[in-house]
Amino acid sequence: MARVAKKTPKRSAAKTKPALKKAVTPAVEKAQDAFDKVQKDVAAQAKVVEAARKKAAAAKAKAAKSKKAADKRAAASAGQAVSKASVKASALRAKSSSAKSKLSAVQAVASAAAKMETLKASLAQKAEAELVAAVKAFESKWKKKRSAADTKKLKLVAKKASVKTKLADAKTAAKAKAAAKKSAAKEKVAAQKAAVKAKADAKKSAAKAKIAEKKANAKAKAAAKKAVAKAKKAAAPKKPAKAKVKKAPKPAKKPKAAKKPKAAKKPKATKKPKAAKK
Repeated sequence: MARVAKKTPKRSAAKTKPALKKAVTPAVEKAQDAFDKVQKDVAAQAKVVEAARKKAAAAKAKAAKSKKAADKRAAASAGQAVSKASVKASALRAKSSSAKSKLSAVQAVASAAAKMETLKASLAQKAEAELVAAVKAFESKWKKKRSAADTKKLKLVAKKASVKTKLADAKTAAKAKAAAKKSAAKEKVAAQKAAVKAKADAKKSAAKAKIAEKKANAKAKAAAKKAVAKAKKAAAPKKPAKAKVKKAPKPAKKPKAAKKPKAAKKPKATKKPKAAKK
């Protein structure tokens, strides 16, 4: 036989407990406003970081295609701007986390206070209902006992709320301290990286300038030697013009020896500094 599925009875809406509304106090509103303000700052800084990254990427691409030192410096400064914006964004996120924790703590305190007031009202109603059914002879005695019991319960609730508040405050303080320490460490690392990069760029630029200077000096020396050789060669043929003998062409061969200064091209060996690039 096929099993017939049993229909589960639907729970009536009257039996379900109504959802408790969050208590809104001036302290809660203040904490909420502070949190919303920090969230806006975080969103704005995120846009700044995104724009800085786009600018840095464009500057880096331009520097890669160009050999100009100005473009390379622009790329480096754009990278540093991204680092600074990221550090500020990190600090704002830490501030947002702290504001959120503070808001949660204030809401917890407000909620505990609201629950305490509800409990007071509930206990009062219950006490009145029991007093009506109690015997008149024991009315005075019963009131005293009930009042003592209510006071004890309220003290217990207050104690629990106080413990929760202290724990929330300690947790918030620990998170804020850890966030501040982490932010300081990141800022320090970013500054060290920027300093190392700037030092490396300066060293590289100096090496390139030195190599360019050596090449220019070598070219200038070679050009000067060539000019001297040409001048000697141009001046040499004038001497045999004094003798009308046919043997005069022999002295003209001497300018060939004057070509030896071409050996001055050896300064090209100054290209060895390229090994420094490795």
